Amino acid sequence: MRKVLLSAALLSVLATAHAKPGAVVVASGFERPVWVGAPASDKDHLWVMEQAGKVWIVDLKTGEKQPEPFLDIVPQVRRKGNEEGLLGLAFAKDFGKTGRFYVNYVDQQQNTRISRFTAKGPEFKTTDASSQEVLLSFKQDFENHNGGWVEFGPDGMLYVGTGDGGSGNDPKQRAQALDTYLGKFLRLDVSPETGYSVPKDNPFVGKEGIKPEIWAYGLRNPWRCSFDRETGDFWIGDVGQNNWEEIDYLPKGKGAGANFGWRLREADKETPAGGVGGDAPKGAIEPVYVYQHGGGSKEGLSVTGGYVYRGPVKDLEGRYIFGDYNNRRVWSFIPGKNGKPTKFEDHTKDFEPEGGRVGMISSFGEDAAGNLYIVDHAGPILKIVDK
Repeated sequence: MRKVLLSAALLSVLATAHAKPGAVVVASGFERPVWVGAPASDKDHLWVMEQAGKVWIVDLKTGEKQPEPFLDIVPQVRRKGNEEGLLGLAFAKDFGKTGRFYVNYVDQQQNTRISRFTAKGPEFKTTDASSQEVLLSFKQDFENHNGGWVEFGPDGMLYVGTGDGGSGNDPKQRAQALDTYLGKFLRLDVSPETGYSVPKDNPFVGKEGIKPEIWAYGLRNPWRCSFDRETGDFWIGDVGQNNWEEIDYLPKGKGAGANFGWRLREADKETPAGGVGGDAPKGAIEPVYVYQHGGGSKEGLSVTGGYVYRGPVKDLEGRYIFGDYNNRRVWSFIPGKNGKPTKFEDHTKDFEPEGGRVGMISSFGEDAAGNLYIVDHAGPILKIVDK
């Protein structure tokens, strides 16, 4: 009997040791969620953004959202196009003391707005919409390719991802033009009490005819990006046009003045379909990973950039996890030299929640403890766990 018990215990340990990571639904009932995150000062809650213009706070222990939204700017947000709306949020590093945070959205006049808000109350759990300070506003050409990502880098600067302004194949050639904010990464110093300043080390400061806020250019629609919380490296998911999706990588502290190649190149292919483009610009950043459009297990239609995993699931430590919105797949790889993928894995089946499937992945997000979440555009929020 004792041997049987020992054998059973050993089998249990082995099964646990080789269990694959999975995902569980931790909150649901949201309307077109597009982002989740949390300030570093709060490990008990998760903030969930709805595209129409609301942000909710969820109790991670119960999965319940607080009765009133953390932020409600629905009347100010334009949602005529599928890619418009309230699209990104970044908490100030000192949010726990100041209540300050920043959002990226498309307003009713079809402008992208980068705005600062200040939450109120002893725990900063609600925000008066009238606290808005518009830092930057610029016109969108069309209803798509609005970008939307915004986050603080390891250097304390605020980074903003903008799309090329839309339609197809960048008809107004915004991404390569340096006199427009479209198709760019912008870098702002938001430390002043009001407004912002342009960092003195931005690459185009003092150059005539160039927007000094520009940090890098040649992007089509960098919808979701992230800084590795351990290394500070920068990971970019840039949504493609007709044939290819791409993941780009920049080591910490590198990339100022970088050209990512669009519209002269789609992913790593010169002269994209549609008779546009040309020779790839010299010195352009090469993607570390590309995949073709299609329905196969390593194909898709719209990349959703993710994160290098730094949470409690040991089997995923150091893996860059990302997905595809249309094909509803989740993949990962271990970054090798210069970010090049090694040990690629498909997690789509592993991350299917009980009784369901992975939905249209609008975003990934981290909480304060480093747990990683998958945002289903249909409403559920999934947490990656050890099963």
